[in-house]
Formats: sequence, C-alpha cells, structure tokens
Amino acid sequence: MHAVLFDMDGVIVNSEDYWVEFQREEILPAAVPDANVDVAEVTGMNYHEIYDYLEAEYGTDISRETFVDRFADAAEEIYTEHVDLLDGLPELLAELEDRGVETAVVSSSPHDWIGIVLERFELVDAFDHVISADDIDGASKPEPDVFEYAAAEVGVAPEACLVVEDSENGVTAAARANTTVVAYRIDAHDDLDLSAADVVVDSPAELRETILEAVETDPATQYTD
Repeated sequence: MHAVLFDMDGVIVNSEDYWVEFQREEILPAAVPDANVDVAEVTGMNYHEIYDYLEAEYGTDISRETFVDRFADAAEEIYTEHVDLLDGLPELLAELEDRGVETAVVSSSPHDWIGIVLERFELVDAFDHVISADDIDGASKPEPDVFEYAAAEVGVAPEACLVVEDSENGVTAAARANTTVVAYRIDAHDDLDLSAADVVVDSPAELRETILEAVETDPATQYTD
C-alpha cells in the first residue's frame, strides 16, 4: 500500500455518534415524517445527495434550502463542540510520513466542515491531500467516484490505496473502486453489513496495527488467508 485514504466522519473524529442522533431524531422526521428511514440508508452520502435521495424515494416535506441550513447548523455545533479525535492519529500520520506513504482525507463532507476539524485538532498540515465529494462531478458513496478521484489526485493506483471507512456506503464505495478496504467498526454503526471490506477492526490500536502492516505488504498478498 502506497497511500492511506481516511474517511473523516466516524474515523478521524467520532462525529457519526452525533450525526446519527441528529438524522434520526431531527432531520429525517422533519424531511420525511411519514416514512421510517433507516439512517444507514444515507450514512456516507453528501448531505446534498441525501436530500436528492429522500426526495426521489419518499418525497420531502421541507425545502432543500431548509434541509441544507439545518445540516450546516448541526455541523458547526458537532465539529466545534462535541467531537473527539481518533486516538493516536497524529502519531500514526507521522509514522506514515516517515515511511513515505501518501495520506489523504477523503470525505463526503464539504471543505469548510473538514477545515473546522483539521484546524481544531491542529492537523492542517498533517495530511498530504484533503479531498471532498464536492470536488468531483460524480455520484456520492456508495458509488466509487470519490475514491477513484482521490487515487488519481494522490497519484497512486487504486489497487495500491488503503481506505479506512466506517459506513456501509463508504465501504461499498471503496471496494467498488478496487482499493483495499479497512472497515472501522464504531458503536454508532454496530449493525451494518461491512462484508465488502477486506478486514474489519474494532479499536484505534487494531486500526493502527492493520494500517502499518499493510503499508509493508505487497498488495497482491493482502488478506488472502
């Protein structure tokens, strides 16, 4: 593996705990009050595409502008007041840099949300690349577009990229892009189907060990047992 691509929400920071609550308790009941929408259906999507999905599948009771504004207000509160950083992430990024491995944030969140997180935790210069789904003219996760774009931006073939994702849509997108996928299982998504991943880990320590082993291993021999 010559590059490691990190999802932000649920991986770099534990924001999925708060996003799941916001979507389940506030935005989904407001947008589609007559439908029982599983949060997993939309987790990992760009919030603009969440609205498109809800409108197409169920019909919505609020305008796109209201929907977007409520997401933006929630993001400001979640990223500035609530989230915690993945344990040991700065040290892991430093180790990857020492080994000459490219790193990137690859997120469905817009750049301004990513910027809040990177500034708050002093990670502005910690990643080689910062990529948002807003950068591409393509479909959101679970489609592979953002990871295919990220691999091209990083300058590494998808087959030599390791992707860390926590959501079912994100894992599916990374697998469809022909990357090696590490699913990071979190409490907010404890019932997801992560079978498309090459390996599933349950703790920051296991995630670190898996990543560092992968960057020393020939991709052709990864996870074949």
